[in-house]
Amino acid sequence: MKFSFKSMLSTVAFLVAAVIITVCIINFVSIPLPGGSVILSAREYDNFRELEKLMHIKEFVETHYYLETDPAVMEEGAVRGMLEALGDPYTVYMDKNEYDSFMTHTTGIYEGVGLVVEGGEDGYIKVVAPIEDTPSDRAGIRTADRIIKVDGQEVYGDQLEQAVAMMKGPEGTEVVLTIMREGVPQPFDVKIVRQEIRLITVKAQVVEDNIGYIRISTFDEKTNEDFRKEIKELQRSGIEGLILDLRSNPGGLLDQVVRIADILMGKGIIVYTEDRQGNRKEETSGSDQMGLPLVVLVDGGSASASEILAGAVQDSGTGELVGTKTFGKALVQTIQGLNDGSAIKMTIAQYYTPNGRSIQGKGIQPDYVVELPEDAVMGEYKQGKDPQMAKAVELIKSRMTGGQ
Repeated sequence: MKFSFKSMLSTVAFLVAAVIITVCIINFVSIPLPGGSVILSAREYDNFRELEKLMHIKEFVETHYYLETDPAVMEEGAVRGMLEALGDPYTVYMDKNEYDSFMTHTTGIYEGVGLVVEGGEDGYIKVVAPIEDTPSDRAGIRTADRIIKVDGQEVYGDQLEQAVAMMKGPEGTEVVLTIMREGVPQPFDVKIVRQEIRLITVKAQVVEDNIGYIRISTFDEKTNEDFRKEIKELQRSGIEGLILDLRSNPGGLLDQVVRIADILMGKGIIVYTEDRQGNRKEETSGSDQMGLPLVVLVDGGSASASEILAGAVQDSGTGELVGTKTFGKALVQTIQGLNDGSAIKMTIAQYYTPNGRSIQGKGIQPDYVVELPEDAVMGEYKQGKDPQMAKAVELIKSRMTGGQ
């Protein structure tokens, strides 16, 4: 059987046309609608089919449910359910009140109990840390406590923002938290009186022998500014070493951490993030640095942003860590505001220490592991009630005299 060059070209042209037609059929779909039709891409068609299912269920419920339904409530429930299906306690929908409450917290002034929480792996709400010198701290709430009820209403980790909103309220009002604590056989109630939380996130003093001490309780919009003021005062007083206390610091704003790390470190990477596509974004420090012996105190309540700072100090060799293993939260969230005043808080990436360590679920192991006694009191190292602080003072003195 003979093939002419012309017939071969015709055959190739036919095959190319067939492929183009097939691709078009695969990638575009015509959807019949009243009064005509619309052409959708394959991606749009998949979205259409998903929405078609959702709308069919909505219509069925509105028609057959035994009570009147509220379309707005159903819509919000669908959005919450979609995000909860991801199984990520940090990816949540916030209605307008929840979003306003969330944003207020980052400014450092709000009314509530002074507690930082997250959705625990066991489904309960887990305490990351009580904020220092707030009602929850004074009431004895501890890191790793589980909150199972707020004012007698059961709460769960997949409804974190709702539970946080329940714990906040006008100054002077009471809220009862039902706590489940490891080693305690039965849940117990803790009554807390809400107050206006005006966070003073940075406290400083000279402890002894020209050793400076700075405690950062959380990172809000003013933390870097306050830290710079305090470090300048300490340097003017002639300190020769610094202890940075990040114990029970639940984290906060990344930009504040980066600016503080830039003061402490020399030139290098502070932290970097990677998304699911492998896109990498680095935060770096300039060449200037404090240049003093540095010890950072950490514990199981040191989370997120405080772990970024601790990891940067440790990996860069800027200082040493003393205490116990940190919390282990290394996920990056972004906020997407919506037109009605609500918002989505969604995990978009994971962060890594300068040496590429992922600490999500693992935490950071300090250079010197020192446990705290049950009657521990931060700062009272001379009375034997803060051995972590005592170890930090010992190390700073050694470095000041040239020891290794």
